[in-house]
Amino acid sequence: MRCLSDLTQTKNKNGIKSDNKLKKNIIKKEKKMMSPATLDLVCDVDTLRTLIKKNKVRVVDVRKKDEYLKGHIPTSVSLPLSDLLSDDSPESIIKIMNNLGIADNTPVVVYDDTFGALASRVAWSFKFIGHTNVSLLEVTYSGWKNMGLEIEKKSNKFPKSSHSIDIDYSIYADAEYVENARNDKNKVIIDSRERLNFLTEHIPNSKNIPYTMIRSEDAILRNPSELKRFMENRGIDSNSEIITYCGSVGTLSGLVFFALKTAGISNVKLYPKSFKEWKSLGKPKIEFKDATYWDLSAE
Repeated sequence: MRCLSDLTQTKNKNGIKSDNKLKKNIIKKEKKMMSPATLDLVCDVDTLRTLIKKNKVRVVDVRKKDEYLKGHIPTSVSLPLSDLLSDDSPESIIKIMNNLGIADNTPVVVYDDTFGALASRVAWSFKFIGHTNVSLLEVTYSGWKNMGLEIEKKSNKFPKSSHSIDIDYSIYADAEYVENARNDKNKVIIDSRERLNFLTEHIPNSKNIPYTMIRSEDAILRNPSELKRFMENRGIDSNSEIITYCGSVGTLSGLVFFALKTAGISNVKLYPKSFKEWKSLGKPKIEFKDATYWDLSAE
């Protein structure tokens, strides 16, 4: 008479899975279903709608509070950019995320109604304190509405979380770092403001990539292949270290930060205090005072 183990071995030889293997497969499937979604840098509309239905994402609306109350994407929580910028220390950002119910493994999608610039600054801040699973919504709130997609008006709150902190200095630059990078051939400083502002005054040796040139008609950013070609045409080596800045708080340059990342450039830093701080510190700058010679074409 054969014992149970003999029967199991026979089943396995015949290509029939044992009970143990079936249990392991079931557990693997359950874990996969329970595990959080890993987001791309830019989240498409269909993916977000699916995640919302499955209750597997925290959607963050960074418009003003009164705009949020008039209507927002379902399940969105409100985080006006001004609230974050009033104190954007790592400790304050962690507190904000905890109050929004964002844990270490929570997928986060951020949106605004300002061509993605405000959302980019918030998403970058989340990345800076170590929350890697954060994405920009590919469209603005107006774009979402114009598609006829669902909106709601109720304020959403979720149980507080306890997010850890793991600051990522690889994506951050301060004024001293930028000054040292000005004459480094392996580092490229990009001014994200419009051409006229750049020509008026800018950080020496910086290149101008206006934020307006990285957008498309129906999305906050061009698709990755177009962005890659755009950067290559402007002589930006994907192996270089890139530092982005703009006028004051890192919104426009935040959008360019994500554009560069989307284009496949891995080593990108944001100078969040940007040109406003640079000037206040008395750092060197290039100025063009004769408007006759201003070249308003992009590089």
